[in-house]
Amino acid sequence: MPPSLTPSEPPAPLASGPDSLTLQPVTTGLVRPLGVENAGDGSGRLFVVEQDGHIHVVNASGQMDPDPFLDISPLVLTGGERGLLGLAFHPDYEQNRRFFVAYTSRPAGANTVAEYRVSQDPERADAASGRILLAVPDPAANHNGGSLAFGPDGYLYVAMGDGGGQNDQFGNGQNLNSLLGKILRIDVDAAPAAGRAYAIPPTNPFAAGGGAPEIWAYGVRNPWRITFDRALGALFMGDVGGGAWEEINRQDADAVGGLNYGWPLMEGPQCRSSSCPASLVPPIAAYDHGSGCSVIGGYIYRGTAQPQLQGAYFFGDWCSGRIFSFDVAGATITVKTVLASGLAVSSFGEDEAGELFVVDIEGGGLYRLLGP
Repeated sequence: MPPSLTPSEPPAPLASGPDSLTLQPVTTGLVRPLGVENAGDGSGRLFVVEQDGHIHVVNASGQMDPDPFLDISPLVLTGGERGLLGLAFHPDYEQNRRFFVAYTSRPAGANTVAEYRVSQDPERADAASGRILLAVPDPAANHNGGSLAFGPDGYLYVAMGDGGGQNDQFGNGQNLNSLLGKILRIDVDAAPAAGRAYAIPPTNPFAAGGGAPEIWAYGVRNPWRITFDRALGALFMGDVGGGAWEEINRQDADAVGGLNYGWPLMEGPQCRSSSCPASLVPPIAAYDHGSGCSVIGGYIYRGTAQPQLQGAYFFGDWCSGRIFSFDVAGATITVKTVLASGLAVSSFGEDEAGELFVVDIEGGGLYRLLGP
């Protein structure tokens, strides 16, 4: 067996026991939903991302508007792991009405980030306002990443997969001149840098050279859902593994950029190479493929309606339908299975009040996550 990196032993098997959570249906009839976000505008609405290029509004009563908030399906190359993959609303959306999407674009499937604005009707985006910020050619159909999230610093973070194939066959994870296999950080408010549609934050680790200036962190395989905790400001990332391990990574709010999460030298807690530098950052939690095969990153519960969930990070697995949790404040991370959902979990979401939601891609449902 290859030598392991800290922790020195693989994580213990997941704790098991009776289900302690339930899922309450909010709405159905969605078509292959991949994500759900709130706009932070006081409306209580949720915005559900569908793989084919539609975004639908679900109001505070759980009613879905049958007409899409945004339809960019003619622009989106969909199927398999491709499609409309991510959505993030600007922190000042209530004033500036700007939001951002990530999708694989026609005809070749470039990993694309674009900015849009809302029309005069707050229930409809202005599809003609679309402006491409970033389009990264992708050599394969899988491992596209696609999560978008604004950090506490006001910058937009973009999750990019390693370009697909097997075992990082295109060599992107550790290549600092490639944007694939990275977490990017860009400034969408400052004057654009030369040759770009965005600015480079001056504190990015390679802003002055040594690598692509957009890079914030590297060595990731297929980061599926990155989120920032509203209390800690920390970044949590689910990174889909290869043949053995699924993992959750954490970066604290005061961490500097340039962290290397190890792929393909490392998968989960295990070194896959003849040696692994001590500088590689191991995951805070991992599970092997006896418990699932495709991790779905989630959120720390910060709502008030269910105080028994406070401070727990909830995430899931697409293959097994399991929902897991661990206490982020614990001295030791112990991952527990808290619900065998029976769903094809594709994403988690958080409303303005901090309540959590689960998306089922196959059944087309949106569910509220409830405690015991």
